[in-house]
Amino acid sequence: MRDYVEIGIGREARRTYHLSDIAIVPSRRTRSSQDVDTTWHIDAYTFEIPVMSHPTDALAGPEFVMEMDRQGGLGVINAEGLWGRHEDLDAAVAQVVDTVTDDASLDFTGAKAIARLQQLHAAPIDFDLLTDRIGQVRASGATVAVRVSPQRARELAPVVIKAGAELLVIQGTMISAEHVATGGEPLNLKEFIGSLEVPVIAGGVADYTTAMHLMRTGAAGVIVGGGTNTNHYALGLEVPMATAIADVASARREYLDETGGRYVHIIADGEIETSGDVAKAIACGADAVMLGTTLAPAAEAAGKGTYWPAVAAHPRFPRGRIEAPQTDLVEDEAAPTLETILHGPSTEPFGNQNIVGGLRRALAKCGYTDLKAFQKVGLSVSR
Repeated sequence: MRDYVEIGIGREARRTYHLSDIAIVPSRRTRSSQDVDTTWHIDAYTFEIPVMSHPTDALAGPEFVMEMDRQGGLGVINAEGLWGRHEDLDAAVAQVVDTVTDDASLDFTGAKAIARLQQLHAAPIDFDLLTDRIGQVRASGATVAVRVSPQRARELAPVVIKAGAELLVIQGTMISAEHVATGGEPLNLKEFIGSLEVPVIAGGVADYTTAMHLMRTGAAGVIVGGGTNTNHYALGLEVPMATAIADVASARREYLDETGGRYVHIIADGEIETSGDVAKAIACGADAVMLGTTLAPAAEAAGKGTYWPAVAAHPRFPRGRIEAPQTDLVEDEAAPTLETILHGPSTEPFGNQNIVGGLRRALAKCGYTDLKAFQKVGLSVSR
């Protein structure tokens, strides 16, 4: 039963929960973590681990995307980022990183770094350059996933699919089944997705109704949440991820019955920093997670520890901070590899590294051997 509280005369609000508010309850049976299967299947694609990267240039240089594939996950390219705007991609990313290093105001707003990022994004997208870079990743044998915004999906989707995109991610911090713009042709996702030859993952959503609408568009996956952003401060919007994932999982069950068996995958994107957060997201009903800041320290990440979400580059109203690299490394200590962050071995005890190892152990401690079954694990509320 949903819990509503009165916040004033005639005005009620629903009580909701963040991932930090819940805990997984182990059962009487335990297993060896070696017996746990973390394989994730979506459409015709199989991944060894249920992990996607947030589509930001702070992570996804070509090397990072290819290494994500080697580690069993899915790296996502931002078609509206720097890949198609600057011939020297490394130099463009370095400009943002250098500005972060020099920006004494970073602890407050990081305004100088955001201004530099906006300036870099002001360059037009060169479709030929974007095509060449996507083709480079495709030629490596890695599965190619490319993100476009709802506003530019109609323009960019044919370009990136022709270039080799195998999965299309239509993503904004919040999304609906029909994007309407005054003076422009509305994007009806059901018609649009039906016209494409590749599976689509769409999001983010925060509630049952929107998720159901997106599922009915034919999307293969729905993203819950909007990643790391400042919507709470800038727009008054916030996604309590435990409740949101559970709500969307309920929509999926109804849609599964409605269609006679069509399963839509849920990808959680928000409040996920550690392996424990990954486990709780899947326990609430997610099939996979989208990681951002967690992967930023990886040696293969384009930003070399500096992180920003895709929405930080919006030309008029950015909704994401540019975060400086973590400074807890011992002097001259090498940055951890993506393999270490995802698979270990690790000397870090809080679940920031060996993410998949932590997930395996969570399932094993509760007696489960696969991700789908783990969605039935017991949960408790800690507040």
